[in-house]
Amino acid sequence: MFTRILFASTLTAATFAAVVLLSGCSTPPADLDYSLKHRSADGRFVVEMIPPGQGPAIGQIHSWTVKLAGSDGSPVSGARIAVDGGMPQHGHGLPTKPRVTRELASGSYLIEGMKFSMTGWWNLRLDIDAAGARDKAVFNLAMADDGLKRP
Repeated sequence: MFTRILFASTLTAATFAAVVLLSGCSTPPADLDYSLKHRSADGRFVVEMIPPGQGPAIGQIHSWTVKLAGSDGSPVSGARIAVDGGMPQHGHGLPTKPRVTRELASGSYLIEGMKFSMTGWWNLRLDIDAAGARDKAVFNLAMADDGLKRP
């Protein structure tokens, strides 16, 4: 009798855990903007994310370039950009701590230490402090086994 109760309790707990885990992997919202270039949240900047030429591959460290321009399209130099991100449906962040390591050219910055640990919907969040203004930009990404997808 005790064994049956224990088995039933274990089965119930395992089923509940599976439902919770699988619900986090559901299909992303249909209205997501997957563009890699758009205005920042308050419109102060035009921000473009440029992925590496190869990939990026799941589970590998890679670098991106971010281009930052003013609302008039002119490059913005000397910016401080903080990088964050994660998987909104899973509730976890990036597996690494990517950061802007240098300005490559006027308004063009190198982000190193990027990594996506699994397929699915990711977002990258940039906190921008430049030209006397602060703003944020969010980019949605769809990662597949063979790299970045453009839905």
